[in-house]
Amino acid sequence: MAVQSWIDQLKASKKTAIISDGKRKVHYLFSDGKEMAEEYDMKTDELISRKWRTKTTLGGHGAWQVEVGDPQPSPVSGEQETIRESSSNPVFMRKDTKGDFQWRVRNLSYPKDVYSVTTEAAERSCIVRTSNKKYYKKFTIPDLDRCQLPLDNSAISFTHANNTLIISYKKPKEIVSLEQELMRELKKLKGTNEGDIDCKTQ
Repeated sequence: MAVQSWIDQLKASKKTAIISDGKRKVHYLFSDGKEMAEEYDMKTDELISRKWRTKTTLGGHGAWQVEVGDPQPSPVSGEQETIRESSSNPVFMRKDTKGDFQWRVRNLSYPKDVYSVTTEAAERSCIVRTSNKKYYKKFTIPDLDRCQLPLDNSAISFTHANNTLIISYKKPKEIVSLEQELMRELKKLKGTNEGDIDCKTQ
C-alpha cells in the first residue's frame, strides 16, 4: 500500500531535529539524495512549513522548493527592483490545519459567489476559477499523490473573507493516521541546538 510505503520511507530517512523558537524543525535525508525540511508548532504539533530540494545534475544542492508555508521571496536588487511583481497581485500559499489541507489566496477582492473550486480526478488537481475570468489557479495535493489516494470533490470547500480566499480539503483518514504516526516518531528524536544543522533556505 502506497501510504505504508511513504511512512516507511519517512522512518528510514536520516532525520535530525532542532528545537528553537517554539518550533520543532526536522531535516530529512532520503536514500535517493532528496532532502525535506519541516517545521512544527511545539504547542499544537501543526505543520508550519515543508520544503524540498534535490541535487543538481552536477551533484550540488538545488534550491529549496516550498510545499507548505509562506512562499520564499525572490531576491531583489538593482534592475529587478523596477520589475518585481506588484504587492497587490494574488498570493497563493498553503497553510494546513490538523484536519484539513488548506490554501490561502490573498489579494482577491471579488465576492464569494464569483469563485468556483473543483477537483479534476483524471488530472489529480484542484482548480480555482472566477466567473469574471479574473483569476484561475490549478494546483495539486502532493500528500495525496505520494500516498496514491484519490481526490474527493466532496472533501473540498472554500470561504472568502478580508480579500482572502480560503480553500480547505478534508484530510482522508489515511493521511490523519500517517501524520499522527509520524509525529510520534518525531517526538522520539532528541532536539539539538539550532546551530548544529542547516535547515535554512540559503
